Amino acid sequence: SSRVLWTLAVTQFCGFVGPNMPHSFGYRARTRRTFARGFRQHGKVHLSQYLTPIKVGESVDIKVNGAVHKGMPYRWYHGKTGQVWNVTPRAIGVEVNKQIRQRIIKKRIHVRIEHIQKSGSRDDFVKRCAANQVTCIEAKKAGARAVTKRSPAGPRAEAYVNGKVDVEELHPIPLRVHCLNVEQIGN
Repeated sequence: SSRVLWTLAVTQFCGFVGPNMPHSFGYRARTRRTFARGFRQHGKVHLSQYLTPIKVGESVDIKVNGAVHKGMPYRWYHGKTGQVWNVTPRAIGVEVNKQIRQRIIKKRIHVRIEHIQKSGSRDDFVKRCAANQVTCIEAKKAGARAVTKRSPAGPRAEAYVNGKVDVEELHPIPLRVHCLNVEQIGN
């Protein structure tokens, strides 16, 4: 009777649990492929991972390394980008925005260095800002107005093909079906 009550409680709590549904609800449940190392990426962590300088205020990506169990963040944070708010000897404090229903909460977590990499999400933006500054300065010297607005690449310019070059015409090769004799089909 206690087993029946337990089954009913689990069913009401997390819906119907069929034979193919997961029964474990641990801290690392459903992370078999998420935390798996890539092809030919197994083994020790490179020394450059530890020697990369990370400062407060930088953007970092949380990328869990399954080989290092210490300081591993919860699976929700895998693949998220956040700002560094604290640096300790072995770990980095990262502030990540997490949406919970209609509000966004800033979550502060400490993650070991093995699970962190510098983010390149702002690199293109920073380069574009620098290029826009140069464009504005040059336009101001010329007395013109600078256009820093991005626009999609338009169609290619028109061009004429030189007809004096020998042009090779291509035709499809006719399909040749080799049928067998009626006597051969019977054998």
